[in-house]
Amino acid sequence: MEPIEVDCIDEIGNASILIEGLPGVGQVGKLVAEHLISELGAEKVAEIRSIFFPPQVLIDEDGVAALPKNEIYWYKGEEISILFLVGDFQSSSSEGHYLLSDAYLDIAEKFGVKRLYTLGGYGVGHLIDDSRVLAAVNAPSLRDEVEAAGATFPVDEPVGGIIGASGLLLGMSTYRDIEGVCLMGETSGYLVDPKSANNLLDVLSSLLGIEVDKTRILERAEEMEEIIEKLKDMEQSKKDEELSYIG
Repeated sequence: MEPIEVDCIDEIGNASILIEGLPGVGQVGKLVAEHLISELGAEKVAEIRSIFFPPQVLIDEDGVAALPKNEIYWYKGEEISILFLVGDFQSSSSEGHYLLSDAYLDIAEKFGVKRLYTLGGYGVGHLIDDSRVLAAVNAPSLRDEVEAAGATFPVDEPVGGIIGASGLLLGMSTYRDIEGVCLMGETSGYLVDPKSANNLLDVLSSLLGIEVDKTRILERAEEMEEIIEKLKDMEQSKKDEELSYIG
């Protein structure tokens, strides 16, 4: 097996935009990208396998094992064409992160991508009621457009920069003359967070100039809110029980 293997369909048109939504904190970016793929009816056009993915196989509902892979989907609309990068894993090593990001950008260039959006979660370590969408760009000229769409550029956040594919693609795309925007939904980091994903989807939809049905992602957000409320109640009950021992 080669370090990175790409099976790609050549017989499709160009795409002006690439959206990356690989697994990450709160699965925020993954939720948004997969929701758009489903709602827009994008078709799979490429598979990426790599020795830089974790050394394991994934088992489906029928008990069949398969190597992990990432995938590229293509959507062709009347006004816009988009590639989506989604999948099972990011790299398990620093070297792999760089080499895989380079391979993703090779695919982007092949299909004529002019701008990429990397999506992720910004973990804050505690439950929050109203999550922000943080942003970073690879060119100052993009900032006003992104702020107008509802994202924010807070000073000194995220602390330590942006780790993984979302950060590397943003930085490396500069040397390919591809505009780059990273959007990060604020999240606790404890659970899958469709509420944060919904907020991020609002900003991204505004930037893309498209409207999509958000029913399913909102339903998931409501279900997660119920789970969080139960967790809060359990935590409060535990505190009350501890106080009763003290008293």
